[in-house]
Amino acid sequence: MLTVHHLNQSRSQRILWMLEELGVEYDIVRYQRDPKTLLAPPELRAIHPLGKAPVVTDGSHTLAESGAILEYLVERYGEGRFVPAQGSPEYLRYRYWMHYAEGSAMPPLLLKLVAGRIAKAPAPFFMKPITRKIATSLQAGFVDPQLNLHFGYIAEELKHTGWFAGSEFTAADVQMSFPIESGVVRAGAGVHPSIRSFLERIRARPAYQRALARGGDHTPLS
Repeated sequence: MLTVHHLNQSRSQRILWMLEELGVEYDIVRYQRDPKTLLAPPELRAIHPLGKAPVVTDGSHTLAESGAILEYLVERYGEGRFVPAQGSPEYLRYRYWMHYAEGSAMPPLLLKLVAGRIAKAPAPFFMKPITRKIATSLQAGFVDPQLNLHFGYIAEELKHTGWFAGSEFTAADVQMSFPIESGVVRAGAGVHPSIRSFLERIRARPAYQRALARGGDHTPLS
């Protein structure tokens, strides 16, 4: 049976959601972040050398990276669902957003998380003002403008059809859900009505709710 190696508050929630949409039976092996470092436990390295989630095992196959896993699941179990027809304009958009999510949207969100932790990190009293200034300068000068740019762009794209690859829900919407939910927590992306509407629609889906019931809290780290 297919097994999801699921880390709390991580991208692996998207995999549970996709499996629920597909109606595929699966097992969950749960892992908890270290409460101090927030890193995944070393046990995950026994499944994949990088020790990160999500990781899926399906028979003799071990797969990592959210986008690659979602594409594999849709191709193997989707029977034409959750992906536009190849060669269509919607398919080009689908491939774009599947890669944009981690390649473009997540890096500034990660920098926002790191800068915030640098600003709050313990340091000798004479170093504290320096580390805080570095962190706030990074956020104000680069990270926040990039986040405003990206989420403004995302919001405009969602205005057209409400979904990322056209008028139908696809795996690209599952892939984009994590940067959007992270953006609401870290970057105030919820100020955009089209982003709020997108979140309302996905959270109302029965498969999304079933994935939450099985996977537990997945609120992105802030």
